[in-house]
Amino acid sequence: MSGIEVGLARPDEAERCPEIEARASVLFPEEDVPKASDDSANDVETFAEAVEEECLLVARVGGEVVGFALVELDDPEPHLEELDVLPEFGQRGIGRALVDATCERAAAAGFASITLSTFRHLAWNAPFYARAGFVVVPPEDWTPALARRAEEEAQAGLDPEKRVMMRRALGG
Repeated sequence: MSGIEVGLARPDEAERCPEIEARASVLFPEEDVPKASDDSANDVETFAEAVEEECLLVARVGGEVVGFALVELDDPEPHLEELDVLPEFGQRGIGRALVDATCERAAAAGFASITLSTFRHLAWNAPFYARAGFVVVPPEDWTPALARRAEEEAQAGLDPEKRVMMRRALGG
């Protein structure tokens, strides 16, 4: 899709992200996102902090923010915490543009890889990320940060059998 602009979020754009997050969440089957996860939605302050830390990228179409990528800086690699695109802008390459821009920024910052956790059984999750160069990380290869994330997800009610940790190597 032409006309997509991806870049660091501006402070005023943080306010748009909770709405995008909420609207994108309706795509997930109810049995996959338990009530505990509903309560863990990010608030404006979380997004504002990410703007300050330069950890929030947004996608704009016609100047309107239609998607975002939220990154957390874990040791030893950044973690793509969340990627959301408004449903009406889906299937237009916006999610892929956000993933690629996030990976390019991480590589430029000197990181060798980036991780994420996602659903393995939903077409727009693990298969999408696999097409973007991410590979499944088996539990025996998890860093302490990935193990912590898996535990937090399980405690929040996400089925560990439906989740997968993935990593993309960056650079040469």
